[in-house]
Amino acid sequence: MINRRVFNKAIASCVATLPAISRAQNFPSKAIRIVVPAPAGSGPDIDIRQISNHLTAILGQAVVIENRPGAGGRLAIEAVLKSGDGHTFYVGSPGVTTMATLYPKLPFDPRRDLLPVSLASVTNFTLTINSQIPAATLSDYIKLAQSNNNHANFGTLGAGSINHLRAAQFSNLTGVDCRYIHYSTSSPFTDLAAGQISAMFCAMLPVAAQVKAGRLRTLATSGKTRHPATPDIPTFIEAGLTNFDPQVWTGVLAPAGTPASTVKRMSTAIAQVARLPETIAQRNAAGSDSVGSTPEEFSTFLEAERVQLTAVINKIGLSLE
Repeated sequence: MINRRVFNKAIASCVATLPAISRAQNFPSKAIRIVVPAPAGSGPDIDIRQISNHLTAILGQAVVIENRPGAGGRLAIEAVLKSGDGHTFYVGSPGVTTMATLYPKLPFDPRRDLLPVSLASVTNFTLTINSQIPAATLSDYIKLAQSNNNHANFGTLGAGSINHLRAAQFSNLTGVDCRYIHYSTSSPFTDLAAGQISAMFCAMLPVAAQVKAGRLRTLATSGKTRHPATPDIPTFIEAGLTNFDPQVWTGVLAPAGTPASTVKRMSTAIAQVARLPETIAQRNAAGSDSVGSTPEEFSTFLEAERVQLTAVINKIGLSLE
């Protein structure tokens, strides 16, 4: 004899799962929303907008970019985690791997609450100095800054920013006593070109014009090989810092609970766009490399970044509210 109570409970359980199953099978069934934790015109915003039209063509639904800057990415993540519609994604950058360590009172855990979808691109990070500093090579600069830390005033985009953490990592590796000048509302690049600060870890694009004009000098870039956009500039590895590869990146993540089939479909679409000649050319022009990884590859990448940057944060004893 069938136990009616058990039978009804089983039926209710099956019915409850139908919306989630339907959502997974029909993805995308409506517009896709991608939340960017930075202003329009910023690096991550440009990266995702460059591929959004291609994603629309592949997936058959509009891709809507929503900018939610502020609080180091926390506002954007909170919006994504509250969505619950299976069609909302987050554009991540290195802050995803450092947030939980920097902000111990977070109401969420990025490692637990966000699923890797795809690493979209990796941007070469440079060490760029004011051209009046008498150092033509990375080794010249390290020796000079070790002997006189007046040449080791590093601009950053704020305490805990990737510019700050890469400079701190550089300090740990070389013994250079870096001093950090944190900018929030004004630009460090103007002061770098004017000689108000000595150096900065940054992407290629923001300093390209000043390097060309001779006001700044880029000493080295991240990457295993020289970037096509800067063939005359050595990598850090090539210049002698063999255990230093300070790349930055842009990737797409989804809230935990997003169906695996949805994550796979989105990841596959991003990979398709990443392989387009147009995307590759755009990335190269910006000093980046187009990637388009699987969720599993992105997960491995994130863990390696998390381990490395957490060690830097703990070394300098940094904690933010």
